Amino acid sequence: MTGPPKRLHIDRDMCEAHALCVEIAPEIFDLADDDIATCNETPPEALWPKAHSAVSACPRQAIGIREDSSATSTRSPKGQ
Repeated sequence: MTGPPKRLHIDRDMCEAHALCVEIAPEIFDLADDDIATCNETPPEALWPKAHSAVSACPRQAIGIREDSSATSTRSPKGQ
C-alpha cells in the first residue's frame, strides 16, 4: 500500500442523490432506500482512481477522502 490508509466519507446532509458517483464507480457507491449515497469506505487500491473521479464529479461535494489515522479504531470518538 502506498501512503497512509484512507477512507471515503459521504456527508448525508449534503448528498442530493444525483448518483454521479454510482455511475462512475458502481463497485464502490450505491443509493440507499432513502436515495442517499452509500459507499464502501475502504475500497481496494485498484478502485481508488474511480473513487477520486467520483469525489471530483459530485456536484454538492458530499464525498470526501479522509486519512485513516487510527487504522485500529472502528469508531470515531466524536459524539461519544
